[in-house]
Amino acid sequence: MKELRYVITDEVGLHARPAGLLVSTASKFDCRIKIKSGTKEVDGKSILGVMSLALKKGDEMHLIFDGIDEDVACEEIQTFLRENI
Repeated sequence: MKELRYVITDEVGLHARPAGLLVSTASKFDCRIKIKSGTKEVDGKSILGVMSLALKKGDEMHLIFDGIDEDVACEEIQTFLRENI
């Protein structure tokens, strides 16, 4: 299991377009990807779940990767987050 914490830096937060791109990136991997914020935990491969977090600039999200390709998934999603959110 791999874990990643990321603070949203985009001025408008995690809105529809980057959330969709995040889900598309996550869906390429076989491992399970969970995203937690506060007390809420969602499937990182579900656009409705990710959007329901309503993350704003300064909010922290905690991503949990569990499965055969977790290392690669964690690295690629970390790069995606830095470049897009």
